[in-house]
Amino acid sequence: MLKQYLQFKLSQKLSPQQIQLMKLIQLPTQAFEQRLKQELEENPALESGKEEIESLNDEFDDPYDAETDGERIEAEDINIDDYLSDDEIPDYRTQANNYSADDDEKSVPYASGTSFNQYLLNQLNTVYLNDEEWAIAEFLVGSVDESGYIRRPLSDILDDLAFTQNIYTEEKTIERVLHMVQQLDPPGVAARSLEECLIIQLERKEGTPSIDLAIAILKKSFEQFTKKHYKKLIQKHNVTEEELKSAISEIEKLNPKPGGSYSGNTRIIEHVVPDFSIRIVDGELELTLNGRNAPELHVSREYSNMLKGYKESKEKSKSQKDTVLFIKQKLDAAKWFIDAIRQRQQTLFITMNAIMQYQKKYFLTGDERNLRPMILKDIADEIQMDVSTVSRVANSKYVDTPYGTKLIKQYFSESMKNELGEDVSTREIKKILETVINEETKKKPLTDDKLAAILKEKGYPIARRTIAKYREQLGIPVARLRKQI
Repeated sequence: MLKQYLQFKLSQKLSPQQIQLMKLIQLPTQAFEQRLKQELEENPALESGKEEIESLNDEFDDPYDAETDGERIEAEDINIDDYLSDDEIPDYRTQANNYSADDDEKSVPYASGTSFNQYLLNQLNTVYLNDEEWAIAEFLVGSVDESGYIRRPLSDILDDLAFTQNIYTEEKTIERVLHMVQQLDPPGVAARSLEECLIIQLERKEGTPSIDLAIAILKKSFEQFTKKHYKKLIQKHNVTEEELKSAISEIEKLNPKPGGSYSGNTRIIEHVVPDFSIRIVDGELELTLNGRNAPELHVSREYSNMLKGYKESKEKSKSQKDTVLFIKQKLDAAKWFIDAIRQRQQTLFITMNAIMQYQKKYFLTGDERNLRPMILKDIADEIQMDVSTVSRVANSKYVDTPYGTKLIKQYFSESMKNELGEDVSTREIKKILETVINEETKKKPLTDDKLAAILKEKGYPIARRTIAKYREQLGIPVARLRKQI
């Protein structure tokens, strides 16, 4: 038997406008510009730039929803006067801009050019090759990756030549042609390993005792060289410490990725556009929002004129009624989007200003040791917003400071207690650790145990495994790999 009963339930749902705002907040400047361009293309009632004629602000008001309680509202039910009423909508509701007279939109031009593989093929035209050798050389050049290496064994290339190019040859022929390709520029190109790449570059140089020793080390003791077993290298090659140091200096000058040195390489370049700018003016911090985050937008006057025309017409056809419903939808969307952009500007500025004030000592000095421990909740409590909102602002956004362009989320860090019981930022500890490593004796680098002991002496009791974790986050190798002669 079915039973009917009433149940009260309290739930929280986001409106479409709130969802739109949250999505806009998390976008960095470049992505926001793309989203703005998309909205302008999709909504003809939304226009960019300054409105040359009288403002539309006094010519429409908040409309009723097109559908209420599941019932569709027809054109006759729409009060056109509500759209054309006076003194209802303030200026900021229909226009959004934050440009100043001296704001210049700066763009960085990128030069286009031939690809790296085409650059190598162009050089092949100066080398004498028969038809078979040319076909093999062209295939080898096509196998060169963006770093300049051929990472496939010759046996695989031999099979591919037979199956895809109908070229039947021998492995020794491929290797002979490969040596020709390896004579192309940049030096070291088409190598099959790091060892071969470095040797090719050294052999292209004028022979000296240091270069000869460097080649011998790479050919006979490459593994010991990579592990920095300098004593074994001195014994094996019967050289002095100064001679070994000179040979290693020659190797360190080489390029391990010859393909990366090609200036015409047309790879995608990521250009960082700061969302905020912080300047020090008369000893005080000044925060500005990138003008590209505050475009000039207004609602199209043509759409308002369409509503006027509908109101003034005596006979209203079905097509006119459909047009009014369409206009209403587009006007709603344009007004919501302008309002969302205005709220986005306010949220971004308020959040970044709170971060700037929280880390004021750092922004005035640039010393990372002055960074305070700061988590998302600290800023959320400060500005009376949700943690998720702060997270959206901090994620993927940059701030231009007197000390360089920084990712905002880098200023957030957990806290640890020092020996005095004070909360200190993990960023501060990492900076001190980095300083200690930079000042160590490179002939005898400090182990993680010794680093932990030194930081403990400085008042930061940290375990060895934590030292190892921080060192890896800073991109610093273990003591053995930091060793120098």
